[in-house]
Amino acid sequence: MTPHETIDASFAERFGETVDVPLDTTGLEVLAGIARRRVHRRYTERPVDPALIRLLCACALSAPSKSDLQQRDIVVVTDTALRSSIAELLPRTPCVREAPAFLVFCANAARIRKVSEWRGKPFPNDHLDLFFNAVGDASIALATCLIAAEAVGLGGCPISEIRNYAAKVSDWLALPEQVIPFAGLCLGWPQEAGQISPRLPLALTVHENVYSERDLRETLAAYDRRREALQPYAVQYQVDRWGRSAEYGWTEQKARQYAVPQRTDFGEFVRGKRFKLE
Repeated sequence: MTPHETIDASFAERFGETVDVPLDTTGLEVLAGIARRRVHRRYTERPVDPALIRLLCACALSAPSKSDLQQRDIVVVTDTALRSSIAELLPRTPCVREAPAFLVFCANAARIRKVSEWRGKPFPNDHLDLFFNAVGDASIALATCLIAAEAVGLGGCPISEIRNYAAKVSDWLALPEQVIPFAGLCLGWPQEAGQISPRLPLALTVHENVYSERDLRETLAAYDRRREALQPYAVQYQVDRWGRSAEYGWTEQKARQYAVPQRTDFGEFVRGKRFKLE
């Protein structure tokens, strides 16, 4: 398929609608790669050259950064014992152990504090925005790394589950105060093509001038039906509590997922790393 055809087909599958591509649009190859992106959790045994990983890290850290503060770092986990320890925490995510490469993206607010101290300047910005900016920087770097990885033929899977064990991962990676693990990233050569994940329709998530939730329930119900037809969930959450649902779309899955407390100790961990969240 041509890049234009790839974009059309990918967005039809992802959003269930057509997304117009202006005739004079350039860079369609890059857009086609983004449009068809998918998560990969299974990889071949082919190793990933450490030089390529370093190249991808350089691409990731070329991403935009809030006010050029550069509050993000990447830990490339190459130590077998360390990787095994992290993988043992995440038995439901076997790709952490099996992927040829595993990276941890970190939000770093420590460096700018040290710079201010070394330059003899006050630091009145030790509040929630400092944490927010660092997390934003880390997330942008992670997304950019994924785009770069897919451009060279690699597949990836972000692992936010490491925040379930943020204190342990932080200790194992020797992260200092005001540096926290944001997410892991598995990388490798895909074993299979993977599948495009259907997303919420653009009518619900792209707003013009003002936010709107018009027809929210009807739109979500239609998305549930499309999602269940294209990519049904293999497992229903908490069947013992909620029973088995004949119709099990995105809204039921996410409602059940968030019916259970998650990472209730994460705020305590963040504050323990000397972030002030006021």
